[in-house]
Amino acid sequence: MGANTLTVTDNRTGKTIEIPIENDTFDPMPVRQMKVNADDFGMMSYDPSYRNTASCKSKITFIDGDKGILLYRGYPIEQLAEKSTYLEVAYLLLFGELPNKKQLDDWVFQITHHRMIHETIRGFIDGFHHDAHPMGMLISSLAAMSTFYPEAKQIHDPEVRKMQIYRLIAKIPTLAAFSYRHSFGLPYSYPDDELSYAGNFLNMLFKMNELKYKVNPVLEKAMDVLFILHADHEQNCSSTTMRTVGSAHADPYSSMAAAAAALYGPLHGGANEEVLRMLRQIGSKDKIPEYIKRVKAGEVLLMGFGHRVYKNYDPRAKIIKNIAEQVFEVTGKNPLLEMAIELERIALQDDYFVKRKLYPNVDFYSGIIYEAMKFPAEIFTVLFAIGRTSGWLAQWQELLTDPEQKISRPRQVYLGPSTRDFVPMDKRK
Repeated sequence: MGANTLTVTDNRTGKTIEIPIENDTFDPMPVRQMKVNADDFGMMSYDPSYRNTASCKSKITFIDGDKGILLYRGYPIEQLAEKSTYLEVAYLLLFGELPNKKQLDDWVFQITHHRMIHETIRGFIDGFHHDAHPMGMLISSLAAMSTFYPEAKQIHDPEVRKMQIYRLIAKIPTLAAFSYRHSFGLPYSYPDDELSYAGNFLNMLFKMNELKYKVNPVLEKAMDVLFILHADHEQNCSSTTMRTVGSAHADPYSSMAAAAAALYGPLHGGANEEVLRMLRQIGSKDKIPEYIKRVKAGEVLLMGFGHRVYKNYDPRAKIIKNIAEQVFEVTGKNPLLEMAIELERIALQDDYFVKRKLYPNVDFYSGIIYEAMKFPAEIFTVLFAIGRTSGWLAQWQELLTDPEQKISRPRQVYLGPSTRDFVPMDKRK
């Protein structure tokens, strides 16, 4: 037997097969040979929610959840958040390397000059009721954009793909800002090409009657870092959705609308909003110990702690915690931050949480910063979607250029009735 193989024995029949191991994975198809009867379908692996199933080979993002490590194309997230910009990181995710000056200048130029949306799309947003959720408007607008760019269906043409990448990264802040302004009955503020990616987004959100919106550099930097931290996170629910829909060779606008819809789910993109609700429910620092007791008794949940992947401190949470202090020097202290810090301190001294490896994740502090920057809770997931756009597109592009990928089609374990005859209406019970 080879050293890099897995030996599987079917104890029902005594049959043994040997399966090669590559990158600590094995191909499950050989186990289909394991049959009791010749007409059996054969064995399958059963792994609901992909707990231990790799669906692709990727070079984009690496996570070591036990050590609290997050790398984009090999670069630590801490270094990128400190030294880079979101558009640099987006380029890195999509093309594999950090851009040189000429590449970055061209990239920024293309993104800057594709910020405007077709006026008909603006009219499409106008058609929503004033209290429509901004995320619902964003998802619908993304899907609608596929009808404006029919050439986007040419997904195997690298130049066509690149043009849609320019458009999506450039236009999603505009769609998001217009959805936000529509919710408040405010006139739309159009893109300002003299501002940075994050600065222009803040301009489109908050500009009122001033001739030129003055961006606070601290808030601009905070927004840019938050986009970086949300840019990609391996095969999460929305990225997997992007790949699944993309595997059917749908255009990128339709695929991204589906990914954004997955993000809209409260188990994926809405956790930071739940953290704010929890902190308000606690009410004050002196009531935190009682809340912790209720968490341990199984009566309530500790929102913003723990992660499907991380079994250590989420590195993004550390970065956000540091940014929070800078933001609050501008906006003023949010009493929720003091509660959050105290809640974290108490929880991380409690063996109950330490043994279960429940540490703060990215959602624990991000909602507090968003609120301090005057974002309503309804737009939190929209902000997440803007940053994640580059990651979704990187995953989509990698899928299309991977010769091993086919249309996504998982198996099922059928537990319904066996073959039976149709029963006439007058004989049914």
